[in-house]
Amino acid sequence: MKLFECQNCGQVLFFENTHCERCHLQVGYLPPQETMSAVKPNGSTWIALADNQNQYRYCANWELHACNWLVNASSAKPYCSACEHNRTVPDLSDPINVSRWHRIEEAKRRLMYTLLRLRLPVPTTASGDPEPLLFDFLASAPQAKVLTGHDNGIITISLLEADDAEREKLRTHLHEPYRTLLGHFRHEVGHYYWDRLVRDAGKIEAFREVFGDETLDYDAALQAHYQNGAPANWRENFVSAYATMHPWEDFAETWAHYLHIIDTLEMAHTFNLRISPRLAATEGLSATADRDPYAIADMETLMSEWIPVTFAVNSLNRSMGQPDLYPFVLSPAIIGKLAFIHRLVKDREAETERKSDEEAASPRPGILRRIFVKN
Repeated sequence: MKLFECQNCGQVLFFENTHCERCHLQVGYLPPQETMSAVKPNGSTWIALADNQNQYRYCANWELHACNWLVNASSAKPYCSACEHNRTVPDLSDPINVSRWHRIEEAKRRLMYTLLRLRLPVPTTASGDPEPLLFDFLASAPQAKVLTGHDNGIITISLLEADDAEREKLRTHLHEPYRTLLGHFRHEVGHYYWDRLVRDAGKIEAFREVFGDETLDYDAALQAHYQNGAPANWRENFVSAYATMHPWEDFAETWAHYLHIIDTLEMAHTFNLRISPRLAATEGLSATADRDPYAIADMETLMSEWIPVTFAVNSLNRSMGQPDLYPFVLSPAIIGKLAFIHRLVKDREAETERKSDEEAASPRPGILRRIFVKN
């Protein structure tokens, strides 16, 4: 994530802003331009100061105070490119559900920002894709407890995860050092992209060389994990204890950490963050976030910036008596897994750009007809 700027007055804008604090213009996010834009009313539509060549309107969820993304006014779709992935939302006649849903939507938009910036496939039901990316946001009932998870492209998030007290209770009960709404999204979407970037891309053998054999019985592995816990030396090869449960979970946990790294380094880059301890020995502790992480091609460069940043933010948190912001240790084996995911993402990005270039270079049928007539 990064900071933005009001095109009208220069005030700093954050991703969640709905209006500029200085000039009070409404603002919204423009996904194609990857920027927040101040807007001015133009009848029933809006003029975006970041793109005054088009007319815009707000996502339909704007009226429910649940979205701040903009949609091209010429589009027939009522929802933005983030909210069109919602398959189920909770009963909004309950104010508690509304409050929790708003928090879930904030985390979802951050997830979608990253997926779009990484040029990853995000098909919707309308696209005709046999396995679109969809979200169910559900409230538990006395007779039916909702479990957060993924199933064939459908990501379910329990509304209870948006309750800080309940989430902290689960975090403590499950002995997790880190549990957040955004973390849930990043983990569960990792299962989706295993399907798209590993299974569908013919890279299962390469996956097994790094993560292990995913054909192991998942239910048996799950029961064994909760009965016996993680092996004592799990930190040598796994980013979390839960990642030891099954290769699919190892991939999803590592995928989530990859998104943590990219998003946090983008903000460090925006702040032009420089880590330079006032110590004689600073090897491994110094870095300058001087590159956009989305443009970094190799994992070594990402790690050279990421590890010093984690040392710094963890030290700052401890100074406030708070737990480590990033309570993880990245061993060489884990970095190797992150590098595998980085290659998957970069390979897909290159493929997407190649197809885009081919489509741009191919004459449209209408143009071909005109050329034929001219000849």
